[in-house]
Amino acid sequence: MADFTALETWAADMLAKLQPTQQRRLLVDMARRLRTANSQRMRAQTDPEGQAWEPRKKPAQALRGKREQLRQAAKQRKPMFAKLRQQKTLKAKAQDGAAVVEFMSRAQRIARVHHFGETDAVNPGGPQYKYPARELLGITEDDASSLRDALMAHFTD
Repeated sequence: MADFTALETWAADMLAKLQPTQQRRLLVDMARRLRTANSQRMRAQTDPEGQAWEPRKKPAQALRGKREQLRQAAKQRKPMFAKLRQQKTLKAKAQDGAAVVEFMSRAQRIARVHHFGETDAVNPGGPQYKYPARELLGITEDDASSLRDALMAHFTD
């Protein structure tokens, strides 16, 4: 991952020249751009470096009937984290002079487990499983460039 200290210093100097309401509006816009970029990466199932995530573990053969086998096959075709990337769980906001993108409530714990590859119960009270690390949130060079462009567009308007 790149070093963004130069961008942060430059943006902080520019933000200091704005009124508090303008700062907040700009930071929320930047956070929304980051949320969109991260949501699109989650949909593509790639990390910020562009590497594909480790695929889901193949389920064991269904013990029940054909219906259960069809259900398992359908789940394998679905992209992972479809609900985590929704706007109601992936929030973009301005907080303490910073643009923040974070997971809310219960989704925060689930995202942390998958982002860092921790061990967690598959179902509450169920068996433990060591999930592979799948980096959900991050900032790429393209994101930084987009944020820089948005900041410049705001000041040229």
